[in-house]
Amino acid sequence: MKSFDELKLSEPVARAVHELGFAVPTPIQAQALPILLAGPTDFIGLAATGTGKTAAFGLPLVERMDPSAKHVQGLVLCPTRELALQVCGQLNLFGKHNGVKAIPIYGGTGYGEQLEGLRRNPAIVVGTPGRLIDHIDRGSLSLKGVKTVVLDEADEMISMGFKEDLEKILKTTPREHAHTWLFSATMSPEVRRVADAYLRRPKQAQVNRAEMLSTTVDQIYYVVREMDKPEVLCKLVELSEDFYGLIFCQTKSLVMDLYQYLSGRGYRVDTLHGDKSQDDRERTMRAFREKKVTMLVCTDVASRGLDVKELTHVINYSIPREPEVYVHRIGRTARSGKAGVAISLVAPSHRALVNRIEFVTKSRMTEGKIPGRREVGLKKVGRILTRFQEQTHHARAAALLGPEWAKATEGMLLDEILGRFIAMTAPEIFEEHAKTLPAYTPSASSPAHAAHAGRPSGHAAAKKHRPWKKRPHA
Repeated sequence: MKSFDELKLSEPVARAVHELGFAVPTPIQAQALPILLAGPTDFIGLAATGTGKTAAFGLPLVERMDPSAKHVQGLVLCPTRELALQVCGQLNLFGKHNGVKAIPIYGGTGYGEQLEGLRRNPAIVVGTPGRLIDHIDRGSLSLKGVKTVVLDEADEMISMGFKEDLEKILKTTPREHAHTWLFSATMSPEVRRVADAYLRRPKQAQVNRAEMLSTTVDQIYYVVREMDKPEVLCKLVELSEDFYGLIFCQTKSLVMDLYQYLSGRGYRVDTLHGDKSQDDRERTMRAFREKKVTMLVCTDVASRGLDVKELTHVINYSIPREPEVYVHRIGRTARSGKAGVAISLVAPSHRALVNRIEFVTKSRMTEGKIPGRREVGLKKVGRILTRFQEQTHHARAAALLGPEWAKATEGMLLDEILGRFIAMTAPEIFEEHAKTLPAYTPSASSPAHAAHAGRPSGHAAAKKHRPWKKRPHA
């Protein structure tokens, strides 16, 4: 399948696809769409975040719905509120010409608006497992007429503690006429057990890891000592043009340490971690999408389900041990054919992880040279020059200069005047000793030491402490 035109979509859905500008399908779409559009079936789709899974299940889901029916026919389960809202919005775009409506259901907010939405008998409900269970138990959501259940990011839902909720929902679904489509980045033993228990002779599509990575993402790594990472990070950010991205850390404590360091340097930065309330999370994401904040320091758990357009960078403050985590992280940039940069800061002792990720993903990471202070300084001075040339209020400013200015600059050459101006405008370029952040290295007596020793980041390190194992209100 090389084009969406090859699909036998109904005219209203085909028109929506055309209006959205879809032309060439992604690998998972090319494999999944012909199968799911051909007829009712259970299905397993393996592909990473950012590879187009929403359209892969969304288009056939919308096609299966009967707009005239007055009950819920499709159910999509997502791990987080953000992903539920994203998927719901996409489904409504697919169904805007054939009358198929979707509503989002999620925790951390009141029931009133959700109850009103359910009373309107939407064709599709998209929600997080915990809140869906609440509505099922209250009797406000009936699954008797459901024809299709989609598990989106199944591995993430299970790792976040939703396995029991997933199974309860699947048991409530009428198995005699409902089909289940399971989408996941990995087929872990837990995901396999769910698939074996609840899917019947599923057809399958799998995108290999090499195809999961965008061809427009530039992958670079820097070998750097832990104690030098904060300064190196700042240099890389300063060298980039209009940095707008995510910085992944392995623990909440490291997130907070790095946040304090970056905010102290004047960056527009905020955090996402598991202890943040839903209201704080929403405020943070609103500020980030509006670019009032240009960098988010986050943990893998807190960042699940994020969908932010036009990210320029994803930075692995510590490179993850698992290739799946690496693919999941960097898939958040270079979307829809746009360019992006994935940077990994690699401690010397973890250099072998680069080779492992390259082998598994069948991709190449370029080793970068850590920029020097002069290189960063030249970049900053270049930006000052651009602002200098664009300045239009110089005449008004000159009118404010009294005779003391003429006396102060008497005998100075132009180079000295400009040099003083630059040194005053960007004093950090000329700091003798850059600020440093102590490396995050728990002492040998610390209970966390064993969990972190030799485990650079990601889920492997986090398994020792999983506060999210309790059912969250996602």
